[in-house]
Amino acid sequence: MMEITLQDGLAYVTASLWHGKQQITLKNILLDTGSAGTVFSADKLLPLGVKLEPADPIHRIRGVGGTEFVFSKAIDRLAIGTLAINQFEVEIGAMDYGFELDGIIGLDFLTQVGAVVDLKQWVIYPSPLNVV
Repeated sequence: MMEITLQDGLAYVTASLWHGKQQITLKNILLDTGSAGTVFSADKLLPLGVKLEPADPIHRIRGVGGTEFVFSKAIDRLAIGTLAINQFEVEIGAMDYGFELDGIIGLDFLTQVGAVVDLKQWVIYPSPLNVV
């Protein structure tokens, strides 16, 4: 179970990412059930050695804040508390939205891990149906 924090009316979580032999923890991650994809700030992933390479697909994403070009990259592991996926494809972009933001966890991650978002207790945890 992981705590969700409320900042300026938005829900945030902490995420850990692994790529190669590096690991980073980012504390300013927007939990966004209205976002189809998971996006991280290119600047925040530089310590992992994640950068645009010629073979990486580039595409445009759209959201409430407008449009942005991003590239896709499979990272070794993404985790929010005990919710984790190995070899998960994320989008990486500038994320210049006018406020501090390290990334966005979208429905792609939340559905794959079977997340339960409890806004009464302000926590996120795995669905009991996923437990074996």
